[in-house]
Amino acid sequence: MTISFSGKVWVFGDNLNTDAMYPAFAMKMDPPEAAKHIFYEVRPGWTDQVSPGDIVLGGRNFGVGSSRPVASLFVELGVAGLVAEEFNSLFFRNAVNAGLPAITVPNATTAFSEGETGTFNLSEGSWRNDSTGEYGTVPRLPDLILEIIESGGVMPRLAAQGYLPAELGDLLRSSAVAMRGAGSGA
Repeated sequence: MTISFSGKVWVFGDNLNTDAMYPAFAMKMDPPEAAKHIFYEVRPGWTDQVSPGDIVLGGRNFGVGSSRPVASLFVELGVAGLVAEEFNSLFFRNAVNAGLPAITVPNATTAFSEGETGTFNLSEGSWRNDSTGEYGTVPRLPDLILEIIESGGVMPRLAAQGYLPAELGDLLRSSAVAMRGAGSGA
């Protein structure tokens, strides 16, 4: 199993909360429309600039706040993965549940500048700034977490294991289902 992603990096700072990522007015919208409002308060117009395959990189305590299903909206936008110096644990759990690769890289905001490209391998715990050549390793995630991400999230994994009807597999990978089931991240 190899879980890796590469792409253009968008750099955000510390303590970025889920309320700022996913504004309250967008919570009643369908996922494709709601996704257009990610970072509305922090960086208006960002969703018009980001492209599928890009990477969101943050500082410490990325995703602090309520359990809003922001990870599912990143999936809806086509974000390849998330990198942070430190994730809020609830937010990290929501990313795993949504099947969105996420990796913790200490000093990520100093190792990468916005617009540079990076490659991140969760299976190996390695990262590389493809623009500067800087690279490093971090502790590898447990196999169970990697398997959930590789399955497309917790619900598709349960379907693949026979705990849910197999015919629901593709439906369970949709952002609408992931958003409705996000809740506490449990």
